[in-house]
Amino acid sequence: MNRNHPRLTWALIALVALLTLTPVLMLLLGSFSEGLTSFGAFTASKYVLAYTDPYLLEVVGNTAIFVIGSSLFATVLALFLSYLNIRTNIPFKPIFVVLAIVPMMIPHVLFAASWALLLNPSNGVLNQVLQLVPGLQGVSLNIYSLSGMVFVEGLLNMPVAYLIIAPAMSAFDSALEEASRVSGAGVWQTLRRVTLPVLRPAILAALILSIVRVLAAYAVPRVLGTPGGVDVLATYLFEMISTGFAPDYGQAAALGMSMLSASIVLIVVYRALTAHGEKFVTVSGRGFRPSVIDLKRARLPLLIIVGLLSLVMIVIPVLQLFYTSLIPYAMVPGPRAFSLMSWKNWTDVFAEETTLRALRNSIFLATVGATLGVLLSLFVAYIVVKARTVAATLLETLTFLAFSFPGIVIGIGFMWFFVQTPLYATLTALLLAYIAAYLPYGVRPLASAFVQVHAHLEESSLVCGASMLTTMRRIIAPIILPGLVSAWILMATMFMRELTVSVVLSRPGTEVLAVRILDYADDGLWGKLSALGIVMILISTALVLAAQWVGRWARR
Repeated sequence: MNRNHPRLTWALIALVALLTLTPVLMLLLGSFSEGLTSFGAFTASKYVLAYTDPYLLEVVGNTAIFVIGSSLFATVLALFLSYLNIRTNIPFKPIFVVLAIVPMMIPHVLFAASWALLLNPSNGVLNQVLQLVPGLQGVSLNIYSLSGMVFVEGLLNMPVAYLIIAPAMSAFDSALEEASRVSGAGVWQTLRRVTLPVLRPAILAALILSIVRVLAAYAVPRVLGTPGGVDVLATYLFEMISTGFAPDYGQAAALGMSMLSASIVLIVVYRALTAHGEKFVTVSGRGFRPSVIDLKRARLPLLIIVGLLSLVMIVIPVLQLFYTSLIPYAMVPGPRAFSLMSWKNWTDVFAEETTLRALRNSIFLATVGATLGVLLSLFVAYIVVKARTVAATLLETLTFLAFSFPGIVIGIGFMWFFVQTPLYATLTALLLAYIAAYLPYGVRPLASAFVQVHAHLEESSLVCGASMLTTMRRIIAPIILPGLVSAWILMATMFMRELTVSVVLSRPGTEVLAVRILDYADDGLWGKLSALGIVMILISTALVLAAQWVGRWARR
């Protein structure tokens, strides 16, 4: 009996390679091609045009500031919050769980739009409030700027950095810090010379993953950067393929190869850091004594800071969207605003056939796409964990290669591919692109679940005559059900909010909610945007609750 399942392994390698390598290959071919629909004439002129554009230098400079600034902000903020939550006696620690999870359910385009409503220089709600404060009448904050983009993108990436740093922080043996303090070192010296060096792999991993995510970010640069005339590589690429009478897809592909190469290098570094984290292990079988630092008088001020951060990341953006959805135009909350409130924006949104079609398409892609994605992830994770072979390692590498794909770039690669097939401008094209881009999000929780399943259970089933599919369905799947539910929830919410791939591949008839919301933002229809955004958040929440209910029902 061969537990390595070579046929299944190679079949999965072929399928995953088709999903992950095809757009990269097509992007490479497209960068040397004269036209979108034909690869007959190859030329290097697209690279010359792309890299000699004098505006590119400014775009690269903006991108560097945006990527590094927001990544550092997210990582430092995550380090601060994880230290408070795990190493101190700050009250109401469940707040940190909310901070780490709930913002991930708010689509980036909605988060960016809410801050545009709050801090746009002309009629932002917070700017209008500032004008009512004595001495601040001339003060106006401009969210349509590079600093505004860094602030909003940093807040969006903080939860991901927190989820990387927090486990390392919880596994840190505080006896090392105690030894430092006994030796006469102060709190800051201990933090600098003991705590941070030991946590270095986790901090660097969080920073690099944040850089990869920000490099691929499109929602914040599009909603906040484009109105302010601040272009980064993602928006610059999209403008190449969406403006003018003859968009230059080859030039976009040539420039996209640089973004893709940089992202792949960063992901390789990230995986190397996470793979060699055992060199920094401080918790062993004995001697580990977790302790909590008493904040004393600093407890209340720090709790207030965390509470304000909760307001900034969750409460204020959602309330702003709901408030804007009820008023006819931007105004400061007050008696006049309350008197003008109505459900008109909501009824107008649901009277539009395009919006209803986008709603149906997004629900279809989220439910069907997540189901197919989890099914594929189930078999991939099984082979990666259970089959210790070179082929299994190759499969794992191909799977996690998708982590390095900037959505706007891989969308261009898929466009080159799908335009050669009948799948172009169909929901099937979006479905395949979604699964390819987000496959690692399904594999990771399932791989963690498979590690906990002993091989004897599977072997006993196979010895009794059950096939592999029967074993998977009746033995393994029920045991790893929590992992299946987690993977489905994660993929469904990702598919529901997906923008970067959709903005390239979506066409009339295949609109999705995120692209429709972006259209409202471009047209300045903030009331409709807010109404549809709240619906989008409610649907994502309903999908999560439904999946959790199914998981509890199946366990019973």
